[in-house]
Amino acid sequence: MKTSTATSTAYYIGLMSGTSLDGIDAALVSLTPGTPPILIATAAVAMPDRLHTQLLHLCHTPSASFAELAAAEDAFCRLQAQAVTALLTNQGLAAAQITAIGSHGQTIEHAPQGHQGGPAYTLQLDNPSLLAELTGCTVVADFRRRDLAAGGQAAPLAPAFHQALFGQRPGEKLVLNLGGFANLTWLPQDQERAVVGFDTGPANVLLDAWFAKHHTGRFDENGTWAASGQVDQSLLARLLKEPFFHQPPPRSTGRELFHLAWLNDHLTGNEAPSDVQATLAELTAVSVAQGVAQLPLSQSSATLLVGGGGAHNAYLMERLAAHLPKVTLLSPATLGWPEDWIEAGAFAWLAHQRLHGLPGNLPSVTGASGPRVLGGIYAP
Repeated sequence: MKTSTATSTAYYIGLMSGTSLDGIDAALVSLTPGTPPILIATAAVAMPDRLHTQLLHLCHTPSASFAELAAAEDAFCRLQAQAVTALLTNQGLAAAQITAIGSHGQTIEHAPQGHQGGPAYTLQLDNPSLLAELTGCTVVADFRRRDLAAGGQAAPLAPAFHQALFGQRPGEKLVLNLGGFANLTWLPQDQERAVVGFDTGPANVLLDAWFAKHHTGRFDENGTWAASGQVDQSLLARLLKEPFFHQPPPRSTGRELFHLAWLNDHLTGNEAPSDVQATLAELTAVSVAQGVAQLPLSQSSATLLVGGGGAHNAYLMERLAAHLPKVTLLSPATLGWPEDWIEAGAFAWLAHQRLHGLPGNLPSVTGASGPRVLGGIYAP
C-alpha cells in the first residue's frame, strides 16, 4: 500500500445524500497530513419534490426501466453540481483550488448478503463523469463496491473517518449517526484495539415515511407528533423480533428491509397513528441502546457524539437519553464538527485516501478480508 508524501494542505469537497432523501450536503474540508480534518464551509441543496418522488420509487420498485434510472441519475448529478457551485461561489474559490470531490451517490438498494441466492450488491445512483464535466473538478466515486468485492458489507464507511476525526482525542468515544438509518462507531481508548462500527437499525427512514403518510411535509419536526403519542409496547415487541436486530456485527441495512410495507406487516390496524410514530422513535432508541450494549466498553460511563438529521429530533434524543442512562450525549459541534456535516466530511476524506493510495475501509467494521483503497478517479 503506497503512502502519501504530500505535506501541504489540500481542499476537498465531500458530497452526501443519505437514505432520508432530503437533499445534497456539500462539505469543504481541509486535509493536512498528520492532523485531523478541518471543516471549512458547507452548503446544502434541498431535494426537489419530483426527484424525491423518483428516487423513493426506485428504492422500492421491483423493476425499473433504464430510462427511469438515467433520468433520476442525471437530475441527481446536476443537483450535486449545484451544491458544489454554491459552495465554491460562497467561498470565492475556483474549481482548480479543489483537489477532488468525493461523491457518495444516492443509494437505492443495498444487499450485502445478496438477494434470493444471488451475488452481493450495493447500488448508488451517481454519474461521476458528468459531475467532473459540470464542476471542472476531479471526482472520486463508487466507494462501496471495492469493500464488497473483498467480502465486506460495504457499509458503514464513516467509522474510518470517525477514527481520523476523533481517534487522537483522549478517552473512549462513541459516535452515532442518525440519518435514514442509525450507525454506531466505538473508538476505543486503547488505539491498538480495533474500531467497531455497525448499523443498529432504522432512524429517520420509518419516522419520515409514517409522518408523510399522515401529514403534508416530509418529516416530524422536533418529534412533536411522536411526542403526542404513546409507545405501543406490543407493537414495539413485534418490531424488535426482526432478525436484523439480533445479528452480530458486521451488519448493515437499508430501505430494502425497513420500509412502510415492513411496518404495515406488524400493525393490527387498531393503532392510533401518533402512537405508531412514538413507537417508531422508541424502536430507534431501543435498537441503538442494544447496539451500545454489544460494545466492549472499558468504562462504566461513555460519551456519545450524535450526528445526522435525527440529532435535531428533540423527542428522539430524549428517548435515547432515557435508554442510555450511563452515556452522555454530546453534539460533535463541541469538537468542531456540527452534527449535520460528518457524513459529507467523510466522503471528502475518503477522496483524499483514494488519491493517496490509502485504505478507506476498516475490516473490523465491514468484515472485508483486509484494508482496501476505495473508489474510482474521474479527471475533469
